[in-house]
Amino acid sequence: MFSPGQEEHCAPSKEPVKYGELLVLGYNGCLPNGDRGRRKSRFALYKRPKSNGVRASSVHVISTPQATKAISSRGQHSISFTLSRSQTVVVEYSHDKDTDMFQIGRSTESPIDFVVTDTISGNQNDETQITQSTISRFACRIVCDRNAPYTARIFAAGFDSSKNIFLGEKAAKWKNPDGHMDGLTTNGVLVMHPKEGFTEESKPGVWREISVCGDVYTLRETRSAQQRGKLVENETNILQDGSLVDLCGATLLWRTADGLHHTPTQKHIEALRQEINAARPQCPVGLNTLAFPSINRKDVVEEKQPWAYLTCGHVHGYHNWGHRSDADANERECPMCRTIGPYVPLWLGCEAGFYVDAGPPTHAFSPCGHVCSEKSAKYWSQIPLPHGTHAFHAACPFCAIQLTGEESCVKLIFQGPVD
Repeated sequence: MFSPGQEEHCAPSKEPVKYGELLVLGYNGCLPNGDRGRRKSRFALYKRPKSNGVRASSVHVISTPQATKAISSRGQHSISFTLSRSQTVVVEYSHDKDTDMFQIGRSTESPIDFVVTDTISGNQNDETQITQSTISRFACRIVCDRNAPYTARIFAAGFDSSKNIFLGEKAAKWKNPDGHMDGLTTNGVLVMHPKEGFTEESKPGVWREISVCGDVYTLRETRSAQQRGKLVENETNILQDGSLVDLCGATLLWRTADGLHHTPTQKHIEALRQEINAARPQCPVGLNTLAFPSINRKDVVEEKQPWAYLTCGHVHGYHNWGHRSDADANERECPMCRTIGPYVPLWLGCEAGFYVDAGPPTHAFSPCGHVCSEKSAKYWSQIPLPHGTHAFHAACPFCAIQLTGEESCVKLIFQGPVD
């Protein structure tokens, strides 16, 4: 299998241990205006030179805001659960030498390792202003064991610049039977673990909500409802290869280091692109040779770009005929089979981490025209992704556009050269 880190196997043991990577769905290899600093489409979690994990150590029940402030200002991590104006439970956390903590959220403050903003479907310019983001400033934290097998666990909410997590009066919170406090964030952190891992045999799992202390619950009636779901005792917050994490505005895919070793690389995808182009596919009507643009030019429609009718899958070059006055503006009649449907340019899916196998790019998502392997297209076509406060729908992983059509993807029919 094609390994993204074949070089790593031979590298000296000084190479830092990689726990895994988070990939933001809806981006095809990088953010539209380029990855910058902590804001990018893909974030690798490496073992830190020195551990920064924390674990619960002491609990204080406090009746005055001054006392709460005094504990919060000690410089230790803490979670405050405000039960009423006169009562707050503060759980203090102490250093844990055996774990590394990584924080994800919308804030650009220093405690956030990976800055995530709302995904705009269609990969439009990412400077587009979101008037009101639904992603929390300190959305979640991932805690990784520093020793093999480097288990990664996810928790809702992240510690702010004062090392505190505050759950106010209106937040959903409760005391568990064993006495420890727990709660949910406003819009929640949802997780879905696929069945059979992230492989050719993968099937979608069930979406769950993760609490501040890492317990697993069924979904609330709506995203920010006060009433929590039911505790799911036989499931955990341990991330698996292919786990999806939804922050209400952006969905992240977790890939383990081992899973990435069995995933095609950027080089492999580029080789497949060159292989398709070397076969000199032709427009069956114009007889001109078609070619997928280079990965560096994946946003500009080029003259030789393949286009396809997404109802039948016939691949053509760009042409202006086939408009039907009785059909939608984007609906065209295929000259090969007379089927009517959307006619769009094809784009190669370049983010290798979204592929479940290393198969050739034979299928296109509808209606966006992103192309990937058959197994990958069929996998993402059956994954219900959270949308808004209580809707779910399948979307293209490369641009986040909602999938349409009976199958959500179509097998492409290329015509070889006639000479």
